[in-house]
Amino acid sequence: MATRLFDPRSLRWKVAALVALACCAVAAVIGVLVHRAADRSGERAGRDLAASQVAAAKKEYSLTGTRPAFADLQTAADLPAPLAQAVADLQTPGTYALWYDVKAPNWYWLWAAAPVGDDKVIVVRTDMSAQVRSLQLLDRSMVKAALAALLVVVPVAALVAERMNRRLRHGSRTARRIAGGDLDARIGRQGRARDEITEISVAVDAMAGALQARLATEKRFTADVAHELRTPLMGLVTAAGLLPEGDEAADLVRTQVLTLRVLVEDLLEVSRLDAGAERARVDEVPLGELVAHAAGQAGQSGQGGGDIRLRLEAPAVVPTDPRRVERIVTNLVANAHRHGAPPVEVTVTGTRITVRDHGPGFPADLLADGPQRFRTGAAERGRGHGLGLTIAVGHAAVLGAALTFTNAPDGGALATLDLPRPPDPTDPRDT
Repeated sequence: MATRLFDPRSLRWKVAALVALACCAVAAVIGVLVHRAADRSGERAGRDLAASQVAAAKKEYSLTGTRPAFADLQTAADLPAPLAQAVADLQTPGTYALWYDVKAPNWYWLWAAAPVGDDKVIVVRTDMSAQVRSLQLLDRSMVKAALAALLVVVPVAALVAERMNRRLRHGSRTARRIAGGDLDARIGRQGRARDEITEISVAVDAMAGALQARLATEKRFTADVAHELRTPLMGLVTAAGLLPEGDEAADLVRTQVLTLRVLVEDLLEVSRLDAGAERARVDEVPLGELVAHAAGQAGQSGQGGGDIRLRLEAPAVVPTDPRRVERIVTNLVANAHRHGAPPVEVTVTGTRITVRDHGPGFPADLLADGPQRFRTGAAERGRGHGLGLTIAVGHAAVLGAALTFTNAPDGGALATLDLPRPPDPTDPRDT
């Protein structure tokens, strides 16, 4: 939680950073405008003061012949070069020259000079340091005010964005639940806000509802088709049994009828699993013996081809539904022989069962999305209707087990069934 709170990638802090950036930009623009206005105002006041002083000094000198105490009387050669040049450039009688002498950080003087005849110049200097310090104090005050505003605005922006963050997190959690198979999950409408997040929430809920209705229709269609086919299929099975033995056409009919019967039975099983009405009947089962029996049954029925290597490594006695475990193992072995290459290795380690072949491995779409009914993936994996792995996944869900599909590093498909481990009296987590 703390990591998420201080995650710089969080929308909360992105909004706060954007608000802070906007505040800094506004403060900078206002600060520059105020600084320039105050600088011009101070400089204008200094020029007006210097002009009035040099005019008063010139008038007193012309009346009394002596310079006033606040002014200096110098020759043009004694003046600083910039001021002397400004005086030399005067063309209108009675005017004066100004020069701003700046030597940062502590030398700020505004010179005003007016010629009074006989190469004499009356000079007045006005100290502008107070005006500069006042401007610097104004700048510091504006910076402090901007920082104080940021200290208030940024947390407020983060708190305001947190509400939006919570809505988005709730929406993402709900979307993940829907993607995980919980089609009843809905984001819902929170509060009275009518913004883009509300629009997205409504759209996602509508999409989930449409998806749920479509899947329900497909499941109902699958179950209806399987039930409708079951009655005529039984007639076909009976009729195929009456065909003469040894006839090639009769054998082909019997084979195809048997295949159709297996398909219909698988469809019925899938429909029961889809309905969610299946419940496990739990018994204490020695897992090694159960898997050995299931592998043997697969070999005898022709689904396993007989080339099965069974390895038992401290198999556990687990509380589980033996019929469903046997069905899962049978389907995994059959899938390995149908789509992989021998030998098929079945390993029992504790509560884990692995089934591995040495063929081309599972296709990428199965690894990414899981088994899909009526789709076997890559063409090199052979033919099939894709219901075997779907049924295995359904039974694993009923058992509360984890069934995962990967490819072995050295080649071949690897299916792993992890059954819930039995409680250990010595483990405090199980007491």
